[in-house]
Amino acid sequence: MSDIDSLRYVVIGVAASIQRNAHRRAQIAEKINVVAGCDINVEAGQQQTTEIGCAFYEDYRQMLAEVKPDVAVIVTPHPLHPSMTIDCLRAGCHVLVEKPMAIDVASADEMIEEAKKSGRILAINFQQRFRPVIEKARAIIAAGEIGPLVRTLSVEPWFRTAFYYRTAVWRAKWTSEGGGVLLNQAPHTLDLLCHLAGMPRKVWGWTRTLYHAIEVEDTAQAMLEYPNGAPGYLTVSTTEVGVEQRVQIVGEKGAIELVGDKMTVYRIHPSTREFMTGSTEMFAKPETVAEMLDLPDTSGAHVAVYRDLKAAIQEGRPPRADGREAIMSLELANAITLSSYSGQPVTLPLDRKAYGELLADLQASRRR
Repeated sequence: MSDIDSLRYVVIGVAASIQRNAHRRAQIAEKINVVAGCDINVEAGQQQTTEIGCAFYEDYRQMLAEVKPDVAVIVTPHPLHPSMTIDCLRAGCHVLVEKPMAIDVASADEMIEEAKKSGRILAINFQQRFRPVIEKARAIIAAGEIGPLVRTLSVEPWFRTAFYYRTAVWRAKWTSEGGGVLLNQAPHTLDLLCHLAGMPRKVWGWTRTLYHAIEVEDTAQAMLEYPNGAPGYLTVSTTEVGVEQRVQIVGEKGAIELVGDKMTVYRIHPSTREFMTGSTEMFAKPETVAEMLDLPDTSGAHVAVYRDLKAAIQEGRPPRADGREAIMSLELANAITLSSYSGQPVTLPLDRKAYGELLADLQASRRR
């Protein structure tokens, strides 16, 4: 057995549903050696570690000290991610943490800095980056095939029932989740938008709680402005159903549209800029050819994240979604929230102090 195959993993939050389902399937598929798990839910945690065949701990710090693992997988509620990640990095572990990596960018900054100081890998579970359609779209954009950015659009319904919010006491609260759809469901949406189009430079945000009886937002929208002046539009919600997820990245030489699992590439010749400045006709358009790509859909399986992490450790390289990559979606989420509550556009990089003060106020108001 090679060194990479003998890595010893621990799971913090072993009783979490996402660990019991998606993460555990990936661990089995990749033959991940889980040697211990911990959870504050003793009964459920012991049941899970018995099924895995590993040691159980109530205290993750004790587990780190006694087991001395190579990799820690963190699947606890979001506000706990920063302190647990930093403790694991200081204990000498590589870390795979569920999204979002934190609830505020200042905490994420600290996680990234600690990973740098410790010389360990900090990976965030953005499994949708591994979907074949996303890999293909990323390659096309990186090769310059669609040209300079003209516009983006991202529409994603993440429908949830009222019962969903009642299944865990920490859900949909400022103190224990740090936000609503922007922090729970939409991190994947925001990550893919940033992964494909890059970070905007300015954000106009709008958040509302329209249908659900919860503290935090169930609907969010934003207008974006990119560094070259191109506009972007985003809407996410847990109240909408019936319309498929849609992402459009439009450039001067082409465009990419993702609708559900389908991908269409539009090739424009000559480029829109070249045609509009050179044409002698009033209503003419450049030639556009649409190509529908039939790519297998893996739905961004978690197994790809584990495989990539193992390869990153072995090759001494960053994983596909490390801290510096993953912070983009969090910064955008925080910016949308800050803009909505301030009523003003937010320029990026985000003012960490301003957002920290807003979050503290929101959390304090719910404690009264």
